[in-house]
Amino acid sequence: MRAYQDFREFLAVLEQQKQLLRIADPVKLEPDMAAASAAATRLGNRSPALLFNNVAGYQNAQIVTNVHGSWANHALVLGMDPDTGIRDQFLEFVRRYRMYPGQLERVTSAPWQEVVIDKDINLFEILPLFRWNQGDGGFFIDKPCVISRDPDDWNNDDVENVGVYRLQVKDKNHLGIQTVPQHDIALQLAHAEARGEDLPVAIALGNEPIILLMAATPMLYTQLEYKMAAVMQGQPYRVVQNAKGLDIPYGSEYVLEGRILSRKRQPEGPFGEFPGYYSGCHQYPVIEIDRVLHRKDPIYESVYVGRPWTELDYLQALTTSAPIFDQVNSTFPEVLAVNALYTHGLVLIVQTKVRYGGFAKAVGLRVLSTPHGLGYAKVIIVVNEDVDPFDLNQVMWAISVRVNPTGDILMLPNLAENLLDPACQPSGIVTKMIIDATTPIPPDRRGDYGEILGTPMGTDTWLQKLEALTKELQR
Repeated sequence: MRAYQDFREFLAVLEQQKQLLRIADPVKLEPDMAAASAAATRLGNRSPALLFNNVAGYQNAQIVTNVHGSWANHALVLGMDPDTGIRDQFLEFVRRYRMYPGQLERVTSAPWQEVVIDKDINLFEILPLFRWNQGDGGFFIDKPCVISRDPDDWNNDDVENVGVYRLQVKDKNHLGIQTVPQHDIALQLAHAEARGEDLPVAIALGNEPIILLMAATPMLYTQLEYKMAAVMQGQPYRVVQNAKGLDIPYGSEYVLEGRILSRKRQPEGPFGEFPGYYSGCHQYPVIEIDRVLHRKDPIYESVYVGRPWTELDYLQALTTSAPIFDQVNSTFPEVLAVNALYTHGLVLIVQTKVRYGGFAKAVGLRVLSTPHGLGYAKVIIVVNEDVDPFDLNQVMWAISVRVNPTGDILMLPNLAENLLDPACQPSGIVTKMIIDATTPIPPDRRGDYGEILGTPMGTDTWLQKLEALTKELQR
């Protein structure tokens, strides 16, 4: 485990591990930010973070992208060796996830309090804003930690929420926020509006990396992201509580304080979203910013969102897989792993032991009842324990030879889905599918499955030998 005190400490570790690339050449916010960030994720499992410090139109702007944009960087966030494989990262993530809760450490000051702006706020002057995709409806802040509390249970730390929600800059001190019904902040806003009140929020930008992962994790409503971050890093998570009672990460670069205005909605979008399509326009709430605080030389962080794979897909990969696994495994201990790496879990793969015929379909139905499954999981593929769900070659083999569409496909019409899924019809409603790619066992006797082929003796030994020879060849 490794605890990073702030964003800069993690950037220093990335640089030490040769996972941070400083771009000294002059760049334009558009289109260079998007083009460079999209290109970076094509570099493979060791794709580096990018730091731009020669931005046209700005004297001192520093912009970082692709911080979570590779499995190597993801492993470093968890304090693991950068060469750690996906499955091992998944298992370690789950192990720590199950240690919840950790503890908060409240302190009275943080570096982001160095500069305070509480008059004539102009976000266009404070932040180096740009559009990621040509058709975006405006400038978006897309990698924030948005902190809020439930007004019906204000002093209960366990229902404080830290979430990643896209924010459209409307004017000098107003933001639009996407609050889809499946997200915790939508419930808290509904409670505030029922009381006729605004909902206080704090927006932290440029955060140390573990809280960003936790904020992107679909945890239970009563699980606090800071307490999960504490178990992930192996020590209490440090926060500063503001005048409104909201806990803000100690290690942030910028903090925007304000209120979601009660019962006010404005058009928000379009925005190039994670499914690889523009999201269109919807009526979403509005935030009024009252105060901005930041470090003297702040670093602005953003995440390229586009057609997968992008940094966002790494950011949402295990943060989606682990909670679903934990929730389904608590009902069915036979479930061994969940791979929800693909487009935020719109398609996911479950590895399970099978107790009896029809068992795999029951597992798939349980996935649909999880908090994330309710709003995202659209296609669920269930495989046997001899199939690695993180190896698509093995998964496709299981689909090829263990699926008879007549009896192995379960269609479930008119279920809830995230509004951003372009396949929905009408918006927010879709037919979901469970694919049983397991071998039939009694009382299900379909198919003609004789003896399965094994692996030749000595394969593992030869694998180690060939890996060593390959490394020597590449020196």
